[in-house]
Amino acid sequence: MTVPPLIFDRVLHRRRLDRAARGFAKADFLHARAAQDMVERLEPILRDFPVAVELSARDGAFARALAGSPLEDRIGLLVEADLSERMLARRGGIRIVLDEERLPFAAGSLDLAVSTLGLHWTNDVVGTLIQARLALKPDGLFVGAFLGGATLTELRQSLMAAEDELTGGTGQRVSPFADANDAAGLLQRAGFALPVADVDRVKVRYAHPLKLLADLRQMGETSVLAERHPRALTRAVLARAFEIYAERFGEADGRIPATFEIITLTGWAPHESQQQPLKPGSAKMRLADALGVTETPLPRDNDGPA
Repeated sequence: MTVPPLIFDRVLHRRRLDRAARGFAKADFLHARAAQDMVERLEPILRDFPVAVELSARDGAFARALAGSPLEDRIGLLVEADLSERMLARRGGIRIVLDEERLPFAAGSLDLAVSTLGLHWTNDVVGTLIQARLALKPDGLFVGAFLGGATLTELRQSLMAAEDELTGGTGQRVSPFADANDAAGLLQRAGFALPVADVDRVKVRYAHPLKLLADLRQMGETSVLAERHPRALTRAVLARAFEIYAERFGEADGRIPATFEIITLTGWAPHESQQQPLKPGSAKMRLADALGVTETPLPRDNDGPA
């Protein structure tokens, strides 16, 4: 069995979440947006979900988005799960502390699984998705939101430019994120049926890059790369990065933008009742007839087989 590369330090990630727990509500706008979007996606699906779990529940954004929604009455039991015990400490209801890389749910025990901005911190996203699929009943639904590749592009570029200018070399300071073009493929690799991926790009404006860094810290979203940068981030590099940030991306009113790309995945655990692709050769009408055009045969190659 191939062992996935260790990209993130999960122990450090848990500590960062624990640290952020007390004031998380002051910077939970991304979680609130992702949770509201997932609820709106689920509302048109007219079916009941007797047992549901939210991974990366943090301070309960999904449960709050459910309040007053028609979906609320269709979800029976909602289990809130998170890597950080402190994040769940103030939540009521059923809670469970777990690592998203090692889901403890029995096979076929869930009707719905949602993940709110946590998948981008897992070392093996496909492995986590496979575990989620196995925990779902046949025709169970998974909806997951995570941060994509365009996230913090301004900060990333500014840090790299400043470090290259002052030290003659660059390194990874901001965590890598999955590319939006590959998102649906993650679900397919994990064995989900009818995979769909959507992208929501959010631009948040700040008075200064320090305010952005403060929000990232309060979200528990600061870098936890397993391989630390060989050089500590100096004040000189950081100050120059802030200058470059303002020079390259600053807006007319002096504020700076920060891009967050939220990718939302939707997939179903396979079931025989789901729509299936047609078998090759089973079409009942020729494509040319459907399009109302005349079919022109390709010329044969005289040097090859007919």
